[in-house]
Amino acid sequence: MLISLNLFSQMRPGQTAVDLSLPDLNGKMISLSELKGKVVLIDFWASWCGPCRHNNPRLAKLYKKYHSKGLEIYGISLDEEIDSWKKAVRHDKLNWIQVIDDKGWEAQSASAYGVDMIPSSFLIDREGVIRTINAEGPDLESSVRDLLKD
Repeated sequence: MLISLNLFSQMRPGQTAVDLSLPDLNGKMISLSELKGKVVLIDFWASWCGPCRHNNPRLAKLYKKYHSKGLEIYGISLDEEIDSWKKAVRHDKLNWIQVIDDKGWEAQSASAYGVDMIPSSFLIDREGVIRTINAEGPDLESSVRDLLKD
């Protein structure tokens, strides 16, 4: 029953993305709304998550290819240990926006988006509307390309 309730609370394509404001590596608050006008991939992850770490090189390639065309990634770590998060960001060479919501599964950002597994991602158009959820590989790249054309 809990799982089905959580599915109903997850953000869906067509909904406006919930604004978030979280601290970056230097403690500066960065709001999702500051990125309006760009295509944004919200990426929920954590340093201890093997699949997340495996996905980081793919995101790095996507970011390198499309950042200059208007793609931004807003990486949200659910790490509870800030030092572990910072070490993973450095190790994986994550050059896009990195913020942390250090309450783990109790994080308000994860709750707002209905995230119950990581990695989880939400692709948002220039107007702040969610277009795809958890797209990967060629599907994600195709969606990014299409949104950047608009």
